[in-house]
Amino acid sequence: MCAAWISPTPRNSTDVVEVLYRDAHLLAVNKPAGVPAQPDLTGDADVCALLGLRDAGIPHRLDRPVSGALLIALDNDVLNGLNAAFADRRVEKTYLAIVEGRVEQGADLAHHLVHDTRLRKARVVDGPRKGATLCRLRVDPVRVGDRYTLVKVVPEGGRFHQIRAQLSAAGHPIKGDVKYGARRGEPDRSIALHAHRLRFEHPLTGAPLEVVAPPPGTGIWPRLLAEA
Repeated sequence: MCAAWISPTPRNSTDVVEVLYRDAHLLAVNKPAGVPAQPDLTGDADVCALLGLRDAGIPHRLDRPVSGALLIALDNDVLNGLNAAFADRRVEKTYLAIVEGRVEQGADLAHHLVHDTRLRKARVVDGPRKGATLCRLRVDPVRVGDRYTLVKVVPEGGRFHQIRAQLSAAGHPIKGDVKYGARRGEPDRSIALHAHRLRFEHPLTGAPLEVVAPPPGTGIWPRLLAEA
């Protein structure tokens, strides 16, 4: 697979998707909430389409309502290398989230999750059972407000809806995430979960890379970040 550029792009991509890193083999972008990482049933333009990319590969997923750092492989060697790195948990992922309630101290969360394909969500189950995976999450408060807390989240692995399900199970659903128990949704249907930082080795050169995606500048993100 070799990435090819489509011209013209569907719209001014630099106004939609911020490029964080680029070389001949790898691209990292700050995906806006609401833009699909990959084509979906809606037919809306995904990240690669907005950037005018064809035949590129995405080695990890960000849910449509989630924003943040997304890696795009521009050739098969890089895609295979990144797939292996994510599978072997050699990519360090740090998220920021705004959750309901007050999170006063850090915690290590552990839940058994199953993927409910009928409901299209992750469910917490009691103890190990067939189809369940033990998922772990480190959560630390960054700024505690009256109704919401800005937290740093470091997942172990990356199961389907893991962060969303585990924070909800801990009694702190993500702001706007009505699928997992938030009181109300956001007008743009986004949720306050942001993939902030990725640390990994370049699949071809072995050089250490750190990609940092600035958090959204809308809603209560700026206020909580300024007070952090």
